[in-house]
Amino acid sequence: MMRGLKKWRLFSLLAALTIFLSGCGEEYLSTLTPAGQVGRDQFNLLLLSSAIMALVIIVVVIIYVIALVKFRRKKVGEDVIPKQVEGSHTLEIIWTVIPILLLIVLAIPTVYYTYKHADVAAMDQVDEEGNKTNVTVNVKASLYWWEFEYPDLGIVTAQELVVPTDEKVYFNLKAADVKHSFWIPTAGGKMDTNVENVNQFYLEFDDASASLEQGVFYGKCAELCGPSHALMDFKVKTLEREDFNNWVESMKTSEHVAEGELATQGEEIFNTSCIACHATSGAGSTGGMGPNLASFGDRNRVAGFMSHDEESLKKWINDPQEYKPGNLMPQPETINDGKKFSEDQLDALAAYLMGLSVEK
Repeated sequence: MMRGLKKWRLFSLLAALTIFLSGCGEEYLSTLTPAGQVGRDQFNLLLLSSAIMALVIIVVVIIYVIALVKFRRKKVGEDVIPKQVEGSHTLEIIWTVIPILLLIVLAIPTVYYTYKHADVAAMDQVDEEGNKTNVTVNVKASLYWWEFEYPDLGIVTAQELVVPTDEKVYFNLKAADVKHSFWIPTAGGKMDTNVENVNQFYLEFDDASASLEQGVFYGKCAELCGPSHALMDFKVKTLEREDFNNWVESMKTSEHVAEGELATQGEEIFNTSCIACHATSGAGSTGGMGPNLASFGDRNRVAGFMSHDEESLKKWINDPQEYKPGNLMPQPETINDGKKFSEDQLDALAAYLMGLSVEK
């Protein structure tokens, strides 16, 4: 009975692990499916270190099993003492040299990739006309959202990073309040965003993200930064170069005009209650207290993690602390004469915000 129960528990554990581990291979989120050269280099390093670890474990287990089998009391008798090897210079040399060789095998590619991925000299390269040859993005992490400024292109967006494929994209990372960590698992390793200094690195993306299940890669904050740290998500849209250029042009030139009576009412409410913190134009530079909403209608999520629909948007506007505790967005009572927004006001705001688009 007990043996059957243990088998049942073991089967349940394996089934649970199978379900859990199946989530590790999602190509929009997993480090096991690298989407560019940096991620691929780091994945290969992971395989190398895992192989060395497995080799050590296998050798130790084999020696352990041989010792158990060869020197069983039933086989050799009660009074037999195996040959003692303490003080053997040969064995001491072997188990000193082998670990050193394994460390050298692991250290050489680790040091090489560390310096390779930290090389941002090309960030300042310009062509004959003085234009930057590579895209640079200034990333600012805040409680609990992300801003992406393209200083050489004169545009800024939030929560959704858009980058070209098949070329290096350079990042300047900085935090607005507390330490965060910028991480796109499929593209490469994480790097901290600090308040006191700017960290720099680059990433590469092989293919356009349109073919992915949700059309975007997922980005995360990898530093425990507060009660809503786990909800500090952003999305990454990768475009072919021509499509990226078109997106940049749309960000620079699009002027939002509310369409329809309901959206027009929403724009009026927005301009009296929300405009002090949020910009609705993609052209310009950073500096807003809240996320830039120029491409809100093109996003994948509301507040980084909620479904991108009007119902979720209305819930978020009327009680942001319930859904993302500790965020700095004011409750509606502080910007709407001490009251929650009415259902009609929420419908109007949702209609207006969902219409903010540079891609439709």
